[in-house]
Amino acid sequence: MRSRLPNAFRLAGLTLLLAAAAILGPPVAHAQFPTEPPPGGELRPLPFPEVQQVKLRNGLTLLVVENRRLPILSIRLSMRAGSREDPKGMEGLASMVGELMTKGTPRRTADQVAAEIEGVGGSLSAAAGADFFSVFTTVLSENAEMAFDLMSDVLLNATYPEDELELARTRTLSALQVEKSSPGSLAGRYFQQALYGDHPYGRQPTEESTKDLTREAVRNWAGAHLGPEGSLLVLAGDITLADGRRLAEQYLGNWRGKAPTVRYASPPPPRPTAITLVHRPGSSQSNILVGNLATRPIGDGTYYAVEVANKVLGGGVDARLFMILREQKSWTYGAYSGVPTRKDGGYFQASAEVRTTVTDSALVELMGQIRRIRTEAIPDSEMAAAKGYLVGSYPLDIQTPQQIASQVASAILLDRGIDFVRTYGQKVDAVTPTQAMAAARRVFRPDSAVVVVVGDGQALYDKLRAIAPVTVIDVEGKPLAAENLTPKATALALNLDQVVSRRDSFAMVVQGNAMGSVVTETVRDGDDVIISELVSLAVMGMRQESRATLAVGPIVMKTVDQTMDLRGQKAETHLVYAGGRVSGTAQTPQPTGEIETAEIDTEVLAGVLDDNVVQGLLPAFPLAEGAEFTVNVFRGGEGSVAPLTFKVAAVEDVTVPAGTFSVFRIEMTGGQQPATFYVTRDTPRRVVKMVPAGQPVSLELVK
Repeated sequence: MRSRLPNAFRLAGLTLLLAAAAILGPPVAHAQFPTEPPPGGELRPLPFPEVQQVKLRNGLTLLVVENRRLPILSIRLSMRAGSREDPKGMEGLASMVGELMTKGTPRRTADQVAAEIEGVGGSLSAAAGADFFSVFTTVLSENAEMAFDLMSDVLLNATYPEDELELARTRTLSALQVEKSSPGSLAGRYFQQALYGDHPYGRQPTEESTKDLTREAVRNWAGAHLGPEGSLLVLAGDITLADGRRLAEQYLGNWRGKAPTVRYASPPPPRPTAITLVHRPGSSQSNILVGNLATRPIGDGTYYAVEVANKVLGGGVDARLFMILREQKSWTYGAYSGVPTRKDGGYFQASAEVRTTVTDSALVELMGQIRRIRTEAIPDSEMAAAKGYLVGSYPLDIQTPQQIASQVASAILLDRGIDFVRTYGQKVDAVTPTQAMAAARRVFRPDSAVVVVVGDGQALYDKLRAIAPVTVIDVEGKPLAAENLTPKATALALNLDQVVSRRDSFAMVVQGNAMGSVVTETVRDGDDVIISELVSLAVMGMRQESRATLAVGPIVMKTVDQTMDLRGQKAETHLVYAGGRVSGTAQTPQPTGEIETAEIDTEVLAGVLDDNVVQGLLPAFPLAEGAEFTVNVFRGGEGSVAPLTFKVAAVEDVTVPAGTFSVFRIEMTGGQQPATFYVTRDTPRRVVKMVPAGQPVSLELVK
């Protein structure tokens, strides 16, 4: 392209260049600026502080990793007991011990424990894993004695208060309810069950086991399983061995006990690949988990070779699963694999969340990539990238005293030895493509894999059984026959005397503070019912109005109209139910600021309710203590029908701003968000409170 600068400017520029060349001299030789990086030097053992070890008289092993660069001390006490020691039927017991251990002692209340550690800028917590129970604290080293005093007090003298147990129980029950609406959580639960069977690793907390936990059981578990013999006390940071030993003897020297030996059922032997399909009606995506039991011995190098093979397969956003399933196929937001370690044997797993329509294709591709890494040597470029990442990132895991304490404890408790921390990089760097392939063949077993898919069984069953045998269960784990995957027409008998014209005002309460309002109105006009709702949430800039019309003899939906304004984003939904179909448009605001519009024209079964009328009709449901019933509900935002299950869990009293009422407590599951409704027993019934599971939010009747 010809220059458009005037000649004078171009000549002046040339003069300046010539002058600069005269001043700077001849061009510098290219040899001074190499185009290739220098070859990497030989990897050396990771510089890691000396680990000093001494065994106390009570059997407790003390490890001190002295590092005086910062005035910080991390203390980690790890005991050889975890959730695998939970008695059958009391799953969640060890975790409850961890949650309650810091909630009070004879010397300190829960608030005093928290105030004391937070007052010095420290932290203190306890937790149970699958294999080990840990108490850990981090403080400035000048507060070392206070930390030992506080940690030993909660460990040896915890009172496990009854009121704290009830709070923890409520949180756990709420979390279990939320889990039923979380495809990822459901996949993990049933994957572990299928993988480990009756071994404790395969058992998970349930509502029943959580309700059965008692303060006595918590105290007994802690007393029986938390002892010094065989346990590790790791001190990392600004402390000497002499000071660490003195403090350990002073505060833990009189501690006695040893965890009992517990025998467990063996995990199931390998079986031909089979699929467990967790039916989640109307789900627009599927969660896939594929894996098998796997041991990774340290001594023969399998551990390190598997690290490399897994990094290539699914160990990050540059791995094969991610690059193929997401970047090439656009089937998922992410796909990954991993090899978690357990004391009694770990496992391999690969996972992906994909659209329902490509679930079978994604599963076939995922299994194909697992087979590929077992049969093809990994190219040098992928080997170099995988090893470079693993070697380069590992030092980031041992930077802080907390990380050092955790890594040292894990190395000892999992029988890896201290040298594991120092030589990890060297061992990984020495892995060859042939060794990685051999390790993958040993550890990744796609032909005897456990496969769990959580999604819409009606859409997935036929496609999945073309891949492997399929067993179907619901979100509660109950078996389902294939013919039950298709929704059937259900006509719920309503008590029409409970459907009366009324207007109710609710406060939207968030963590005890009123943040918005909901006004509902029911108008009874002969056999027609109009249910309206106005939601105002000023703090979010949200206002939503909805109006639904239906006939109630029998139930026949007619129309639904809804408008929403969310911080300037305006969305409308207009649906018409007629002739066994629902048609119209449904708009939903998106986080990007756009409005997503769905065109709807689909068949609906007789008796289907729109999700906008469920709360208004709930007082007319056949409520009685212990009653349970299912209703098919159309969700306009997703354009699909899903069954909702309602269970009258209890009869109790509840207090809201409008007063105290005797109510049916009704638990709803099956939707995107489980919820609990409180409906008065006095007639005509009315909803006085609604609480979505796992959220610090409730709707409470004001008038």
